[in-house]
Amino acid sequence: VQLQASGGGLVQPGGSLRLSCVVSGTMSSIIAMGWYRQAPGRLRTLVAAITSGGRTNYTDSVRDRFTISRDNAKNTVYLQMDSLKPEDTAVYYCNSADFYGLGLKPFPSWGQGTQVTVSS
Repeated sequence: VQLQASGGGLVQPGGSLRLSCVVSGTMSSIIAMGWYRQAPGRLRTLVAAITSGGRTNYTDSVRDRFTISRDNAKNTVYLQMDSLKPEDTAVYYCNSADFYGLGLKPFPSWGQGTQVTVSS
């Protein structure tokens, strides 16, 4: 599976961005997809996830500001990010997510991710 994230950029605090991730192969067979982020000097963490049936989950720091969605026909996952804050600055990646705590591992290839910088 190859993952290609795009849509990042430089935005002022309070602004919005929409990230996209194209998944090679058939995404509908993947139990859940997620968006992760990694800030400099920090571990990569999961911020949002969505199941094949559309159930979603968010980490507390982005809940009510970020919205994850997926289009199985286009093999694409989206992350709408609103009310962005400087602490959202990171490289964002997509990959599979262990939504139900089954011990599933992400795909080994993460792709290059997309840089999001929130700054005035």
